[in-house]
Amino acid sequence: MRLARYDRAGEDRLAIVEGDELIDILDAVDATGGYYSEMAEKRAWFADMTSLIAAGPAGVEYLQTVADANVARMAQADVKLLAPLDPGIILCSGENYWDHREEKPEVTAKEPEFFIKIPATGVIGPGDDIVWDTKVTQKLDYETELAIVIGKAGRHIAEDKAAEHIFGFTIMNDVTARDRQVKMRPDGSCQYALGPGKNFDTCAPLGPVIVTPDEISDPQNLALSTLVNGELRQNNSTAKMIWGVAELVHFFSTFLTLQPGWVISTGTPGGTAWAADPELGGRPYERPDLVRASGYLQAGDQVICRIETIGELQNQIVRRD
Repeated sequence: MRLARYDRAGEDRLAIVEGDELIDILDAVDATGGYYSEMAEKRAWFADMTSLIAAGPAGVEYLQTVADANVARMAQADVKLLAPLDPGIILCSGENYWDHREEKPEVTAKEPEFFIKIPATGVIGPGDDIVWDTKVTQKLDYETELAIVIGKAGRHIAEDKAAEHIFGFTIMNDVTARDRQVKMRPDGSCQYALGPGKNFDTCAPLGPVIVTPDEISDPQNLALSTLVNGELRQNNSTAKMIWGVAELVHFFSTFLTLQPGWVISTGTPGGTAWAADPELGGRPYERPDLVRASGYLQAGDQVICRIETIGELQNQIVRRD
């Protein structure tokens, strides 16, 4: 199932996405009828995406029933999609593809890189502008990533039980201020500052939808790509992750009790603009199928993040001085 959040006259609403059409979930619930107390409970499940996720399997099973309700469908082109959820927190794994490691200063991490993005002003949705604040950074970069949406709380989750805690998957662009993230030392080594490098307004575009696991047979076999102004900059597969989806759920759950509606972002492959920046230790990244970035993102650039089965997340860069 494909689930979205959209704006209807200033109100955030949930929808089932089928092809190019949307079915408003609350309209469909109301169309099914039933006792008042029963309907009140079910409407509460669909007040927002986090409530739906927290409802567990019962909520998703009921959606299968209402999907066939006799309600008007909306063309996706006629509505404004929002980020599919407001996550409680975004847990991020960096350095999770070998080719991304090869295009930047040498790293020797033996476990996933662990940093956090703060959703409050960071999360934006499909079609929203990524604000390039020049007082924050002169080196704004893109990173297309598969994002895991947690469905069931858990701590110390075993890898073979990880799937039981996943509600679905979406796309995140881990927008990064490279000159805030990386400080070079005179000896050529570098110091990372992932807090300021990864957290600023509009740093976490999410969307366009959440796809439940029944539609993704193997999250470790999804094509992933990034286009900037139509140029193919990243082109890889989630099969190339160093630590896979189940390993990352296990890893983060050893530190924190994962909660419904939290997001884990799984890292980006090679092809970022960082590779073209020797000032920050970037190393040339040459592949015949890719257009090597000549520099960082600029005002007016269109960034499209694509992941197979999920779709594409498109945003434009606007400059704020």
